[in-house]
Amino acid sequence: MRTPAGGDLLRMGKRDLLALSDLTSAEVRGLLRRAAVLKKRPAGSGARMPLRGRTLGLLFEKASTRTRLSFEAAMVQMGGQAIFLAGDALQLQRGESIEDTARVISRYLDGLVVRTFGQETLVKWARFARVPVINGLTDSHHPCQALGDLLTIRERFGRLKGLKLAYVGDGHNNVAHSLLEGTARVGMHMRIASPEGYGPDAGILRAARQAGRRTGARLELVRDPTRAVAEADVIYTDVWVSMGKEGEARRRMRALKPYQVNDRLLDAAGQQAVVMHCLPAYRDREISAAVLDGPRSIVWDQAENRLHIQKAILELLL
Repeated sequence: MRTPAGGDLLRMGKRDLLALSDLTSAEVRGLLRRAAVLKKRPAGSGARMPLRGRTLGLLFEKASTRTRLSFEAAMVQMGGQAIFLAGDALQLQRGESIEDTARVISRYLDGLVVRTFGQETLVKWARFARVPVINGLTDSHHPCQALGDLLTIRERFGRLKGLKLAYVGDGHNNVAHSLLEGTARVGMHMRIASPEGYGPDAGILRAARQAGRRTGARLELVRDPTRAVAEADVIYTDVWVSMGKEGEARRRMRALKPYQVNDRLLDAAGQQAVVMHCLPAYRDREISAAVLDGPRSIVWDQAENRLHIQKAILELLL
């Protein structure tokens, strides 16, 4: 099955997760259920270890805390092991091609997580690797983050279908894109509030809306953050200056300043709303310290759940 992100869901007996659109609605729901089960099982000698003897490579060209640690811990707790591959420490830096590197890695490893810049680079890794390739983050997509977010929302509210998520800030963002694809598949409603020029990729939005028609999801774009959070169950934000965008920092800060998630915006949503942030967070920039560290923040549960969804993803693909 060819996906909008350019990956093959099923090819030559292996599966890749390059974007959340690589998963069906049923598969997303199944991963969330499985992650919830795995979360209840403590790590240790008595736990089931389905990945015993398996080895996962983590090829990262971008800095990482949660993605790297959650995949490494998940592999260890499920009986396998992970090998970290810094992008600048491989022969890729001396001109060896992705094609050749992927072919060699496939002889050593059982799976590969790639954290890189362009989605087209990730697609190339998947094309030439004979083992499953997982998107650990690109400029366009962050599917593992969005799946962990859905797990956290489900855990908090006991359901997903019909809930309202308001994403406030930079909508042309890998997390926003993956949340669009994820909410569409579980029947949630999502509003993105962003200034002109900071909206999501038109193709990703169009495909997500098409998927949402099958589940009853509504995906909207608005300018006014107060309108976006009206009756929202979840308010979500992310950094205003993503990795690779540092040269645009001053312009971005000016444009996005009215989109800070703070007490005023939280009050506009109502008492039911909780706040999420994929981290790292910059207090009193995209989110106020009072809200991030306040009683309605579920950010730390969200961070923990990266571990549990990673386990479910690895179990499915490896």
